[in-house]
Amino acid sequence: MIKNILNILLLFLFLIFDTPAFPIDSSQKTIEKYSLKISSKFANTYCNSIKFGISKDGALRFSIGETNKEFSNSKLNKFIDYELLNKNILLSLKNNCKIFDFPEYELDKLAFKN
Repeated sequence: MIKNILNILLLFLFLIFDTPAFPIDSSQKTIEKYSLKISSKFANTYCNSIKFGISKDGALRFSIGETNKEFSNSKLNKFIDYELLNKNILLSLKNNCKIFDFPEYELDKLAFKN
């Protein structure tokens, strides 16, 4: 009797405290979606800052700071191809904001902690 109660109790504890461990999904598709999300966030922040009347340098610093703050803790950061990310940001700026003269070298400041 006591053995059955102990078995039920152990089974109950294993069911409650059993937390599955899921591997990080680092497929190429996930990384591309993540990169597009970052570039879209940066472009939208930069465009909105310019529209509010902030100078280009101020908008750039604000956009870099906001983007770094939002995405700095992701585990996917170590898989980012920064060259591709920079191209996506420039393309997003051209398509969404009609900004064609954005200095690409300024995007070097956009780096995330790993």
